[in-house]
Amino acid sequence: MSTNENQSTSNFIRHIINNDLKQNKNNGRVATRFPPEPNGYLHIGHAKSICLNFGTAAEYQGTCNLRFDDTNPEKESIEYMESIERDVKWLGFEWHELRHASDYFEQLYQYAVDLIKQDKAYVDSLSPEEIRQYRGTLTEPGKESPDRSRSIEENLRLFEGMRNGDFADGQYVLRAKIDMASPNINMRDPAIYRIRRAHHHRTGDQWCIYPMYDYTHCISDALENITHSLCTLEFEDHRPLYDWVLDQLDVPCHPQQIEFARLQLEYSIVSKRKLNQLVMEKHVDGWDDPRMPTLAGLRRAGVTPNAIRDFCERIGITKKDSWIEMAVLENSIREDLNENSPRAMAVLKPLRIVIDNYPEDQVESLDISNHPQHPEMGSRNIQFSKTVLIEHDDFAEVPPSGFKRLINGGEVRLRGAYVIKCNEISKDEQGNIVELRCTYDPDTLGKNPEGRKVKGVIHWVSEQHSVPAELRLYDRLFNHPNPDTLTNFLDALNPHSLEVLKYCRVESSLATSAPGSRFQFERLGYFCRDLQDTDKGVMVFNRTVTLRDTWGK
Repeated sequence: MSTNENQSTSNFIRHIINNDLKQNKNNGRVATRFPPEPNGYLHIGHAKSICLNFGTAAEYQGTCNLRFDDTNPEKESIEYMESIERDVKWLGFEWHELRHASDYFEQLYQYAVDLIKQDKAYVDSLSPEEIRQYRGTLTEPGKESPDRSRSIEENLRLFEGMRNGDFADGQYVLRAKIDMASPNINMRDPAIYRIRRAHHHRTGDQWCIYPMYDYTHCISDALENITHSLCTLEFEDHRPLYDWVLDQLDVPCHPQQIEFARLQLEYSIVSKRKLNQLVMEKHVDGWDDPRMPTLAGLRRAGVTPNAIRDFCERIGITKKDSWIEMAVLENSIREDLNENSPRAMAVLKPLRIVIDNYPEDQVESLDISNHPQHPEMGSRNIQFSKTVLIEHDDFAEVPPSGFKRLINGGEVRLRGAYVIKCNEISKDEQGNIVELRCTYDPDTLGKNPEGRKVKGVIHWVSEQHSVPAELRLYDRLFNHPNPDTLTNFLDALNPHSLEVLKYCRVESSLATSAPGSRFQFERLGYFCRDLQDTDKGVMVFNRTVTLRDTWGK
C-alpha cells in the first residue's frame, strides 16, 4: 500500500491497531470479522462495515471472517444468507472462514452451564414485563428478582429442563448475575438464554433454547480468535457486558471491542425492519429494487463495487454520528461511471426527422468513439439514414431565451454526424408536433460548415436501425432528507421516484449488450441494462444516476 493510501485510510481504529502491533499485542496478529444477522438484505450501511473489517484485515495482512449471527431463527433464512455472501463477494472481498453463531450452540450452552456453576447466572421465572419493571431506570437502580437466590443445583436442573423442552416458551429465561444497581442498564442481570420453539434453518429442531446476541457475540469472537471486534456506536454501552462475559469464562482469547459511527445517509433509511416493510407492502419492487439502499438494489441500478468502496473511503471512520449527504454517494458513482462507462445514444421521447435531401436508400456507417477521453476503449459503428429520431425536447417551435438546439429555420449538429436545418413542421389533429422536414449539409461530417457557426449539438438514432427499449428513470426513494425522524417514514416516499418510458429507441450497438452492462447515454445520464427484466423481448435500462446533481434544483 502506498504512502498516500495509508494517509487516506488513517483513522482512530488504525491508530489503535498500530499501537497494539508496537506492543506485540496478540503476537502481532490482526483478525476481524463481519457478523451480519441473516434477517434481510445488506444495505449501504453494511458496506461501510464490510469495507472497514475486510479492508483493515487486508491492510495488516490479517484475516477477516464472515460470520452469520443466526440466533433468531424466526426472522432468518437461507435466502438472506446467500444474498449476504453474494454481496460481500460482489464488493470485492473474500472471507478467511465462513462461520455461523449456530456452529457454537453446544459450546455456548456449556459456557452458560459454567456461569451457573460459578453462581454468575440463574434461571428466572419473571415475565418480560416484570423483568422490565424490576430493571429500574436511568436514574433509579433495579431490584433483584426473587429467583436470583436460587441454588446452583436448582439452576442447573432448570436450565437442563429448558434445553430438553420441559417448559413452555417464555416460562423461564437464563440471566447473568451481575449488578442490579449498575449505572449501565445493560449490566442489570441481562437475559442470556430464552426458550423459543422455532425451526432453525441450519440446526432444524435440535434446539428449543437460543442464546441472546450480547452473550453470543463476544464468545463467538473469542472462539474465532478475533483480535479487534469492530462494531457501531450503539454497542458502546454493551462493551462492559462483552468484557464481563469473557472475563468469567475460559475462552481462547479476549478480543477488543472498538466502536465507530454508523452510516447515516440522507434521503434514505437503513433499518432492516423498515426496508422489509417497504418490500412486504410493495412500495418497491423487491429487495433489489434500484431505489432501495440495499447492495442488491445498488447493483441492479448499475452502481459499481468500486464506487461504493470509494464512497466508504471518502466518508471515513469516526467516533461521532453525522449525516452524509446523498450527493457524496452520487458523486462517487458519477466519477466512477464517467471514467469507465462507454458512451451510447438513446432517445427517450422520439421526434421523427425526415432529411429531404438525403438519398432514399443510402445508409452510412459512422465510426464514433466509445469514450472521448479513453481511445483505448475503441469505437462503434452507428448507422445514419434518411429518417432519424431526436428528443422531443431538443426542438422548440417557440424557443426560450438561450435555446441552442433545433428550431424552425435553424441549424443544429447531430452528434458525430452532420449539420441539419429544420424547414417544415408537421402536426397531428391535436396540434402536437409529430415530424420535422429537414435538410443536411453533406460537407459537415467531422467539420464545421463554411461561413456560419452552429452552436448546438444533439443526440439522435436512425429510425430504421435503432432498437426499442424501455428506460426506467429512477430517483431518490424519499423526498425528505431524514425520513427516519418522521412519525411515519412512509409519508416521505417520493411519488416521482420512478418514471417508466416504454417507447424509447437506442442505437443498434446496444442490442448485443449483456445484462448489467453500464453506459453513459449522452446528454441523459448513466444507465445499466437491467439484470432481471431482459427476457420480455424489449431491452430494459435503469438510470443509475443523472449526469450532474439536479436534486437541489
